[in-house]
Formats: sequence, C-alpha cells, structure tokens
Amino acid sequence: MKPWGIQEIAGVIGVFTLVTVVIGVTIWQLGTSWRAKAALAREASYRQLAERTVVAQEETRRELAEITARFGDLQQRVDSVERILKEIE
Repeated sequence: MKPWGIQEIAGVIGVFTLVTVVIGVTIWQLGTSWRAKAALAREASYRQLAERTVVAQEETRRELAEITARFGDLQQRVDSVERILKEIE
C-alpha cells in the first residue's frame, strides 16, 4: 500500500472546500431569487389593493355628491315650507 501524500490530502481538502462553497453559493442565490419573487408578488398584491381602493373611493365620492345634491334640494324645500309657515303665522 502506498501512504497518502500531502499533495493528495491537500487536493481532497481543496475539492471538498470547492464543492462546499459552490453548494453554499447556489443555496444563497436560490434564497435570494425566492425572496425577490416573493417581494414582486407582494408588490403586485399591494398595487391591486391600491387600485381597488381608488375605485371604491371614486364610487363613494360619486355617491356622496348625489346625496349632497339631493340634500340640497331637500333643504331648499324645507326652507320654502318654513317661509310659508312663517307667512301663515
């Protein structure tokens, strides 16, 4: 049997280190890309929520304008009835 030389041991350690580093970098990159995809999905979700919120706000504003217009007409009628009642007194 031939005893292991220092060069062979250094080579095995070097290859093991290289494989370990490559696996570590690959895992790191996969994690980074997964986080980036998650962030993009989250941003898209927020964007949809914001768009729905804007639509709801515009609808509420329209409804409020209609109610205000109706109330204005009603207020004019009430004022008219009050004037008539004051004139009758």
